Amino acid sequence: MANPGISVVRDAQGAISANKVLKNTYLLLSATLGFSALTAMLSIALAMPAWTYLASVIVAMVLGIFVLPRTANSASGIGVIFLVTGLLGFGLGAILTQYLALPNGPQTVGLAFGGTATIFLGLSGYALTSKRDFSFMGGFIFAGMMVVMIAIIANLFLQMPALSLAISSAIILLMSGFILFDTGRIARGEETNYIMATYGIYLSIFNIFISLLQILGIMGGDD
Repeated sequence: MANPGISVVRDAQGAISANKVLKNTYLLLSATLGFSALTAMLSIALAMPAWTYLASVIVAMVLGIFVLPRTANSASGIGVIFLVTGLLGFGLGAILTQYLALPNGPQTVGLAFGGTATIFLGLSGYALTSKRDFSFMGGFIFAGMMVVMIAIIANLFLQMPALSLAISSAIILLMSGFILFDTGRIARGEETNYIMATYGIYLSIFNIFISLLQILGIMGGDD
């Protein structure tokens, strides 16, 4: 017969462990976002060309897929995730240089930053306070990513502004789903590695920011 006292202790230990992972995730996320901002400012100061973005993203993705998972359970994982997010920030700086050169560029960047912060804080706050299980979203997010990838490939040939706008909007919705999904997993104790948790949430924030920039850029270009 099961001992209810043992179950209570296990639940308490699980809650403590989940809270620790959540705390470490948000601390590391804050640090990596700050480091990305510094590398982005360095890239802007150096006036890096546009191709820097693509090169940085490719290298960062290779590190994130093949190196980070192997080091995430050791101290070297901290260095790898800072390298990954630093590269993404450096590449982002090349894109920001182009936007800042536009007539309403600073306002566009500011709106994208504010919108990204609002989306992230709102969704993560909802996931933590509601304590809902968002695991049902996994299949929808995966299917949505497949559709978006096909649309991105198609638009390489079609070059349709309307399709670009739709793709960016879809990415924001999907990344918002990822934030709910990932935050929910951390809160329920299903994600025990705060480095990998940070990486997942960081990518969602990064993609939301890029997509908002594209949407605001397209809308601003119509004026």
